[in-house]
Amino acid sequence: MVLKERTAIVTGSGGAGCGRALALRLAREGAAVIVSDVDIDGGAETLRRIQASGGRAAFRRADMRLEAQVHDLVDFAAREFGPLGLLVNNATAPFAHGYDMDGWLRAVETDFVGPLMATRYAVEAMRQHRQGGAIVNISSISALWHGRRTPAAAPVYDAAKAGLLRLTTGLAEFAKADNIRVNCLAPGWIATEGPRKYWESLSPVERAERGVPARLLPTEEIAAMVVRLATDDSLAGRVVVWWSDEEPKLLAWGDRGYKNWEPFAL
Repeated sequence: MVLKERTAIVTGSGGAGCGRALALRLAREGAAVIVSDVDIDGGAETLRRIQASGGRAAFRRADMRLEAQVHDLVDFAAREFGPLGLLVNNATAPFAHGYDMDGWLRAVETDFVGPLMATRYAVEAMRQHRQGGAIVNISSISALWHGRRTPAAAPVYDAAKAGLLRLTTGLAEFAKADNIRVNCLAPGWIATEGPRKYWESLSPVERAERGVPARLLPTEEIAAMVVRLATDDSLAGRVVVWWSDEEPKLLAWGDRGYKNWEPFAL
């Protein structure tokens, strides 16, 4: 178990998608997992599944838009299970098309400001205990597009996810100074309920016409990649891009135009 005796926080882990898969996988790898979400019932279900399989976990409700709750989440993890060793910034606002201001603010606060605050408090906690640690940000291929062939009307979501890429690379220095590694995964379409239903409603021809991938990424594969990023000591400030119907690739350090890729197999 590669994460034995580590305390891990997974934000947005009360839903039935990636967050729950991440929390379950980290628990199987030996981590004591803090399940966090605004959905109390969903969080309780994730907690139940971890404990039913013999894992250690606790639930803490936290709205990632509220600094006091983010700070409390990090403090709670240390109180409950000991020094924080891993933070996975997975929480995301409900995806919404359009240009409603409330939706814009919800997206940028949940998908970027929340991870920013969680990272800052997690780094403080890891420094305090001097044991190092890892932070994995979950971005999206939406952050990479420079003009879309098909309309998306989700510019703030795209901008927030792009912000996570730059935050990750900018914090590479923590690895040398504090043994805290910050890395990022930018996945494509994931086989969660909404994308899967839409994907299944289209024929292969329609998928190609609409820019929909030929394959969806299973949540289990996403969870495995997060474990890799959390435990590979050679990685700091790095971004893995995983287009749904391609193999994962590591963005070359210092690349200025996403032109240079390095193979990065699980």
